[in-house]
Amino acid sequence: MRWTDRQLAMLREMGVPPFWPVTAEAQADAVAATATATTATATEPTPPTVAPQHSNPTASAGPAPRPAAAPVAAPVVAPVVALKAPIAAPTMVPVADLVLGPRPAGIEAMDWPALRDAVASCQACGLCSSRHQTVFGAGHPQARWMVVGEAPGEQEDRQGEPFVGRAGQLLDRMLAAIDLTRAEAPPERQVFIANVLKCRPPANRNPLPQEVAQCEPYLLRQMALVQPDLIVAMGRFATQSLLRTSEPIGKLRGRVHEVQGIPVIVTYHPAYLLRNPADKALVWDDLCRARELQAQRAARGTHSGPM
Repeated sequence: MRWTDRQLAMLREMGVPPFWPVTAEAQADAVAATATATTATATEPTPPTVAPQHSNPTASAGPAPRPAAAPVAAPVVAPVVALKAPIAAPTMVPVADLVLGPRPAGIEAMDWPALRDAVASCQACGLCSSRHQTVFGAGHPQARWMVVGEAPGEQEDRQGEPFVGRAGQLLDRMLAAIDLTRAEAPPERQVFIANVLKCRPPANRNPLPQEVAQCEPYLLRQMALVQPDLIVAMGRFATQSLLRTSEPIGKLRGRVHEVQGIPVIVTYHPAYLLRNPADKALVWDDLCRARELQAQRAARGTHSGPM
């Protein structure tokens, strides 16, 4: 795929160029390195099997008489190594089958101040006992874009803001690459950022189905109040929670999904990109797709404003 100068500048803002395979030579080197490693493994000589030695004091006196039948060495059996089971996608438990704690009444009709207060005082699940503070969300209340992440981390829990630290810095660069920001700006350039969970799971463990279900009405009300042109779901749990699916992100990318009439673009979480920087190029494709979709909706005048 060929990039324009403007696209390349955007890629540099996201930090993609150091990991982008721009030349055929680089690809050829990678293939050659893989082939060399495979050949070395395949041609590694197998050490000969050594017959067990017996401590016989008479063996040195002369050749032993030939036995009637040569002893057969027992086959060498490799020790059994327990392999880690592959990480399975979380089972999507129907909400009706979960035991949920009490939540404030009338969440679906709350305005911004009432919703923020309800989240701050929520004690519907056990996460309230370990949090420092809730992380409600941040951004323009009429932003055209909404970014949904998974759950607050340690820094988010302490600061009360979503996407801070290294992952947040990368997200800011990604947004800047498509002329968006969480800073002060007109609604068309701003994003509203929220998480599926409003409280940090202990030790950043994966969210539990009950916790996701408890927080879901808060997120849905935020979506209804913002009424964005589109939602960018970042990470496995945000994606699977919004779309109610257990499919992996790799199978959900590249398509436009929909939640409550709002288009949803699926992509990887910035924290994942910090561990797998080569996949920044995939996220760039997703953001370009989202940008094009948002421009189409804006041209049609489909942004309906808050409810």
